[in-house]
Amino acid sequence: MTENSSQRPTSGPNSHPELPTQYAPADVEGPLYERWVERGYFEADAKSDKEPYTIVIPPPNVTGSLHLGHAFEHTIIDALTRRKRMQGFETLWQPGMDHAGIATQNVVERELAKEGVSRHDLGREAFVERVWQWKGESGGQISGQMRRLGDGVAWNRERFTMDEGLSKAVQTIFKRLYEDELIYRAERIINWCPRCLTAISDIEVEYDDDDGELVSIRYGEGDDSIVVATTRAETMLGDTAVAVHPDDERYRHLVGTEIELPLTGRRIPIVADEHVDPEFGTGAVKVTPAHDPNDFEIGQRHGLPNLTVMDEHAVITAHGPFQGLDRLEARSAVVGALRAEGRIVAEKRPYTHSVGHCSRCKTTIEPRLSMQWWVKVGPLAKAAGDAVRDGRVKIHPEDMSKRYFDWVDNLHDWCISRQLWWGHRIPVWYGPNGEVVCVGPNEEPPSGEGWHQDSDVLDTWFSSGLWPFSTLGWPEQTESMAKFYPNSVLVTGYDILFFWVARMMMFGLYAMDGTPPFHTIALHGMVRDQFGKKMSKSFGNAVNPLDWMDTYGSDAVRFTLARGANPGVDVPIGEDWVQASRNFANKIWNATRFALMNGATVEGELPAPERLSATDRWILSRLNEVVAEVDAHYEDYQFAKLSDVLYHFAWDEVFDWYVELSKTTFAKGGAEADAARRVLGEVLDVTLRLLHPVVPFVTEKLWTSLTGQESVVIADWPGDSGFRDEAAEREIENLQQVVTEVRRFRADQGLQPGQRVPARLELSGTSLAAHEDAMRSLLRLQPAGEDFTATASLPVAGATVALDLSGAIDVEAERKRLAKDLAAAEKDKAQTTAKLSNEGFLAKAPDHVVEKIRTRQATAEADIARITAQLAALPKG
Repeated sequence: MTENSSQRPTSGPNSHPELPTQYAPADVEGPLYERWVERGYFEADAKSDKEPYTIVIPPPNVTGSLHLGHAFEHTIIDALTRRKRMQGFETLWQPGMDHAGIATQNVVERELAKEGVSRHDLGREAFVERVWQWKGESGGQISGQMRRLGDGVAWNRERFTMDEGLSKAVQTIFKRLYEDELIYRAERIINWCPRCLTAISDIEVEYDDDDGELVSIRYGEGDDSIVVATTRAETMLGDTAVAVHPDDERYRHLVGTEIELPLTGRRIPIVADEHVDPEFGTGAVKVTPAHDPNDFEIGQRHGLPNLTVMDEHAVITAHGPFQGLDRLEARSAVVGALRAEGRIVAEKRPYTHSVGHCSRCKTTIEPRLSMQWWVKVGPLAKAAGDAVRDGRVKIHPEDMSKRYFDWVDNLHDWCISRQLWWGHRIPVWYGPNGEVVCVGPNEEPPSGEGWHQDSDVLDTWFSSGLWPFSTLGWPEQTESMAKFYPNSVLVTGYDILFFWVARMMMFGLYAMDGTPPFHTIALHGMVRDQFGKKMSKSFGNAVNPLDWMDTYGSDAVRFTLARGANPGVDVPIGEDWVQASRNFANKIWNATRFALMNGATVEGELPAPERLSATDRWILSRLNEVVAEVDAHYEDYQFAKLSDVLYHFAWDEVFDWYVELSKTTFAKGGAEADAARRVLGEVLDVTLRLLHPVVPFVTEKLWTSLTGQESVVIADWPGDSGFRDEAAEREIENLQQVVTEVRRFRADQGLQPGQRVPARLELSGTSLAAHEDAMRSLLRLQPAGEDFTATASLPVAGATVALDLSGAIDVEAERKRLAKDLAAAEKDKAQTTAKLSNEGFLAKAPDHVVEKIRTRQATAEADIARITAQLAALPKG
């Protein structure tokens, strides 16, 4: 009745190892994980004839440690790969780390500074060697932390973006792109970090609203003067024009003339350019081509000179009184000098505006004209967009596709050179007579006097863009490439859709002749605190997941994260929720321990349905429904939904109902008890396997104890046999209604949970007669004696439970409670009847709304009948 083909153990039903009374994650998790790794469960065989399933890890920085974002993403990937492994796929979760050029160089430079040494003191080769030394000693802490979480990665395949093989891949694709004229060198405006002393890409710039100043400056004299406004007054030293819109009548007579640039003695032209918005400010803008990207474009269109007035440290280099000042010092000094000359027309402070900052060190970015290497992304980005549009790659959730298209359809050429020493050095050599030679991985670089290699390294995202295939051995045509490319799915956050995903799409399609790097892009949200606020050390709400793992266990952290994982939606998380997940793990442990102590078994075939009780048929029917539901949610990447389904099925239906109902059966003994033990074993076996991908540790310990088999990691994934028993489900639902209503009544009367009271159960005409013993046990009801007098009568689900609460019930309080419930039911009936009698409402309301109100009306009528009967049954007086 379930597709459960796992090989059965040879041990007897009472030979299960005894479980401790309490679950202690710290005693279980570490040894289990090491056993999994030692037995090679997570390794992938490229020679296997199984269908492949591949996911690459979004490579964490070698400088990083596990944060909640990693834990969240890894939980999702691990659940997917564990399930696919159980389904019989040759499963590869490819691990590895990114060399993190800027971050790693900064870390090592700080270490050197403690020794009073700079990288320039060491020289390039020695510094790079020092970075490798640091990587070997201190880098990669996250690998050990991933083991704590339970990541089922193929450790034998772990890669690093600076490995020899991956470096060869970088050189190969660089040269191929260079020869196809998709990589070029040009002087353009780039985002420059004066702290890191390197260019960074557009998507590595974080924009924040900063308080600055807006200063309006008068250029020229008299009627021919023009007022321009700027937030960066120091850049006026590099102005080479003033631009106005060609249709702006205010300035048409000035176009083509020259105007004096204050403080410099230079004269600059006034040009007409359609980029200028005549409605913004004065309608005139200063043009500084070497220090602003828009100004650079204007300068290109009008042949303006590019005048650089700041060095790489953002220090003024223009000759004059401001030379040597930092940009912020120069800003104040320039404004002061202009004010002294009467050139300041207006000043606004504070002026809040969007300012770009380096994502690494938070320094304000300085646009800077610089000679850099670029990828011509036009054809690559078009291919990346087409692959999603034509369905070769699916983005999930689908509404995230718009973000993707907005990016790839408007992508600017990508600056790939970085002024660092740590990273993949650009494989280009320059000769003494202007020669430029791009060198491939198996080629000898030119040598001799005057030849030298480009000093820059490649953007870290360049090498990580090759990750789906470089980790498999490309450019060699390896067995792993043939088996595991393209990847099955990429799981990553929507926040790096542009950083990483688009680059992998461009490079994968280019290198693999149109074959995309993965079939599906499954995007998840960001982890936030329980109030929905971004986690940050500066906010004081950052959480180290290892602390929670120490306190509550890794399974609790994983389950909490999975329960919040709705596709593309941010995940709020608080410690209370982790504690609740720990309670769930304890519940699983205690229920399985009880089952084992009472002989639950997986030996032998399940009895035929006709030999099973309604309770057994109900739980098996529900089990198959849950299997089908969980499978559907996995296919749709709905981890929150599948986790919720499993939580409520395991806790509410299996542990709180089926196990409790089975206690009566076990007490009676006989064939029915033997059948129940087999069914309970089946239910726990399948439930533990369903839970395993999300909570691997506790399920491994319990499943091996239950079945006697080697490991749930390599067990078969459960299948839906199609068995359903709607009649048994209705029967148990009726039983649950009776038990729930009587429990509510007892609680309302203030009866203690264990307090036994006399009761008469009238079950004739219902299917509940077979459950009387179980109902009495669950409800603490003793048989009615000769002096039994019904003081309350509860009609529920066709049955009637008459109770003698003499001396234990407050009759007047019960009458008031029922009267209150009756008034609420009558009010609801009146409201629904009024709506259903309104022809205008019925004509306009959707069918589902009308049906919902009809259901409310029917419920109210049923409640009125029930409560009226209960009132009538109360003792008079």
